[in-house]
Amino acid sequence: MSRDLIRFMQSLFVPALQERCAPAWCPAADVYRTPDGWLLKLDVAGVEPEDIHIATGGQRLIVSGQRRDTSRGQGWRCHHMEIAYSRFERAFELPWDLRHCDITTDSHDGMLHINIRTETER
Repeated sequence: MSRDLIRFMQSLFVPALQERCAPAWCPAADVYRTPDGWLLKLDVAGVEPEDIHIATGGQRLIVSGQRRDTSRGQGWRCHHMEIAYSRFERAFELPWDLRHCDITTDSHDGMLHINIRTETER
């Protein structure tokens, strides 16, 4: 077998193995500079607030969680699905140490807002 054919065949199987370890989807995000600090806005439509987790470490902020399919009924079979119902994760490298920041969250209209106020803006 040629090396190109072997690489192609491996590419068919390796992504499936990697997906077990990697999040199935990554929410879109906007980052804003505000008069009070910074705002991270993530599109997490359909995710319950209790299924969202925020972690910080140094200059890194990680938002993770899970969107669950709550509309599936007993005996239903999937015909076509485009919405990812599984775990997600999104990481941000920020230009300051988050230990010295005030971080608050709120959500509305399917958007998670993470407000970050640095020490100099308090």
